[in-house]
Amino acid sequence: MSMTDQLTILLAQIPQTVGHCRRNADAMLKIRQEAGKVDLILFPELQLIGYPPEDLVLKPSLLQNAKEELERLALATSDGGAAMLVGTAWQEKGRIFNAVALLDQGKIAAIRYKHDLPNYGTFDEKRIFSAGPLPEPVLFRDVSFGIPVCEDIWTEKLCAHLKERGAEILLVPNGSPFESGKYPVRRKVVADRVKETGLPCLYLNRVGGQDEVVFDGGSFVVNRDGAMPVSLPQWQADCYVTHWQKTEEGWSCDKGLQSKISEGEDGRLSDIYQAMMMGLGDYVRQNGFSGVLLGLSGGIDSALSAAVAVDALGADKVWCVMLPSRYTSQESLDDARACAEMLGCRLDSVPINPAVEAIDGMLAPLFSEKKPDITEENIQSRLRGVVLMAISNKFSPMVLTTGNKSEMAVGYATLYGDMNGGYSVLKDLYKSDVFKVSRWRNSHKPAHALGPDGNVMPDRVITKPPSAELREDQKDSDSLPPYDILDAVLHGLIEEDLSCSDLVKRGYDPDLVTRIENLLHRAEYKRRQAPPGVKLGSRNFGRDRRYPLSHQFRSSHS
Repeated sequence: MSMTDQLTILLAQIPQTVGHCRRNADAMLKIRQEAGKVDLILFPELQLIGYPPEDLVLKPSLLQNAKEELERLALATSDGGAAMLVGTAWQEKGRIFNAVALLDQGKIAAIRYKHDLPNYGTFDEKRIFSAGPLPEPVLFRDVSFGIPVCEDIWTEKLCAHLKERGAEILLVPNGSPFESGKYPVRRKVVADRVKETGLPCLYLNRVGGQDEVVFDGGSFVVNRDGAMPVSLPQWQADCYVTHWQKTEEGWSCDKGLQSKISEGEDGRLSDIYQAMMMGLGDYVRQNGFSGVLLGLSGGIDSALSAAVAVDALGADKVWCVMLPSRYTSQESLDDARACAEMLGCRLDSVPINPAVEAIDGMLAPLFSEKKPDITEENIQSRLRGVVLMAISNKFSPMVLTTGNKSEMAVGYATLYGDMNGGYSVLKDLYKSDVFKVSRWRNSHKPAHALGPDGNVMPDRVITKPPSAELREDQKDSDSLPPYDILDAVLHGLIEEDLSCSDLVKRGYDPDLVTRIENLLHRAEYKRRQAPPGVKLGSRNFGRDRRYPLSHQFRSSHS
């Protein structure tokens, strides 16, 4: 058979370092060197500069650096070995494009631009890139490739155009962020394009964490008949060679690696947990922290945060501190100690009573005519924040905050107190799911987790009523409705953009819904000052959901 009857294409499902073009280029050259005899290596979207680059891409020096590194990569192909399809930013006539370049025979053989620029949720590409025209296929060794870049595959128009212009195989480089339930959606979109065009499709996604988003990999190939001959694993880097044959009917990929993809409720919880692990681990490593530090209260939020940290970084890089006050129960102290022992991480205790008494004394002349209230509760939380930040400054681990999405939504968190820190793994996880994920981790251990087998927290941590323990006999239920009801209403208001009347029609109490909506909007100023946290669902606080701090809209009034 001639070369045009057979092809080998290597899928490089790998991470990136945003802004470090030399490091990314070196990683690609290493993959090429170790690939052996393959025809083409496909890399993810914007692999050379990293994704998402945000305003970095507007810096002329970054664009110049990317161009120099792309030319260095192109030169490497002058040895006649594997060609490379490399995603990068490319400037032409003053406009910046999200581009993919074919590097072959020592030169940049072709460049194509992303046409459909996403501008919703986590994406704001129209702000920094210009949209390219409908792309023409790229001819490579007598084979015509259509190269839809990420969002380009989500609508019919572009792939139909490529088919009409003679494309034989669709190669799709992606930077598709994880959100719960998204993997089967990707598969359906690709299957639809394959069915419409009759062309096989190779879908490559990157892997790794980048600030608030994580990329779960899970690359795959769909043949013309809708079968999936190759699927790569989620949550890990992988380089895999696919083998292609041409017959009278067209191209098809040989059957190869079939990775097990998590499904059902267990699969959902597994994906959430691994997203939190990857988001935290990559954030800590990329920013050069020695490890993480967190307050371990004996409650479920800090217990789960500690477990994720140990699984992501190793027990030797996780430092837990108990910060008891006069309201801290012996049960909480025992549970915190048990968590640390199960995880194998360091645990210290720094009682805050002396500081609380000192602050009370300092403020007594001003507060003498006022009864104790939430002010005194917040002082305790803020003093804990001061202690944790002091330890962080002295020894360099990053403070990990432990608040969940339910608390962040309604403002059940203290600015400069329990919100202090550099990253929050539970920021996009509702309290109801905190319980489910904790139970899941007590009976499952992810394949690449560095923590222990078996339980990572006592069952009592999961089953006891949640409490901030900032006053006598305090329970979360004193201030908030039951979490199953609160979370359902919040999901409606946040993820579904429903009005109060919509939720009342679902059977929720009108006064309760109105109260929750008010709390949600009033807490926006707190969330704006919160640390970043990994995106898990469709509308995380931060990149997905951007509201004014000052506004008077309430759906209950409209």
